[in-house]
Amino acid sequence: MSDELPLILEPEALQALLGQSELLVVHIGTRTGYVRGHIANAVHLEYEEITWDRPPVSGLLPHPAHLERVFSSIGLRPDTQVVVYDDLGGAQAARLLWTLHLMGHTRVSFLNGGWHAWTTAGLPLDLRLPRVMPSAYRVRPSGEYLAERDYILVHLEDPGTTLLDVRSQEEYSGEKCHAARGGHIPGALHLEWTRAIDPERAMRLRPEKELRALFAALGIDEGQELIVYCQTHRRSSHTYVVLRALGFQRVRGYPGAWSEWGNLPDSPVETV
Repeated sequence: MSDELPLILEPEALQALLGQSELLVVHIGTRTGYVRGHIANAVHLEYEEITWDRPPVSGLLPHPAHLERVFSSIGLRPDTQVVVYDDLGGAQAARLLWTLHLMGHTRVSFLNGGWHAWTTAGLPLDLRLPRVMPSAYRVRPSGEYLAERDYILVHLEDPGTTLLDVRSQEEYSGEKCHAARGGHIPGALHLEWTRAIDPERAMRLRPEKELRALFAALGIDEGQELIVYCQTHRRSSHTYVVLRALGFQRVRGYPGAWSEWGNLPDSPVETV
């Protein structure tokens, strides 16, 4: 596979590529969901393998050495073209894509609509477990796609940096709280992540024109640096994928997100 695949890959396009040696399809999610039927030769990965919890904080980034072991266990190699999908709304697959970007692997695509779009299109599922050849993958961590708490604090007053909270309106306002304190990071704009998904098209992303209108309505343009966050950087990973697909180059994710920010007593907080 000499040409790198697009970031967003349609189910029919993936079906035409199945069986190629440089392709690695990853079904991320529960084992139960995987064994009920998966894309042929897709390897399974538990979501918990790519995050780390330090209660009350969840969704942190694991140590690079841990990720090396995880990626090696599924046979990832530097020249591998990865396609990720899940059987939920795409947020888990998106978190894996963001993690791969952060660890230096950019040959990765997001299956548009995931398992739902694949099955709705009538494409076949497999019950057989593929033979996995472990590798010795080495990550190349980069901070280009990462925003941790200290980075955000430094950039709170930076006019070139925009924070985007993609939780529900109730979480953003502070009405619903999943941490010691509710609310949002000061100055953060709000756009619930599910607004990018079209449930009438089997959970695919909405058309590009509609997606661009969502962000334009908030005054967001491609020249800004964007930091996306939610409760644990699962939902906001999906928004990261959407923004990258639209051509936004300066997008960072905040692992731990509100589960960290809202549980630290010295973090500045706004409510609506």
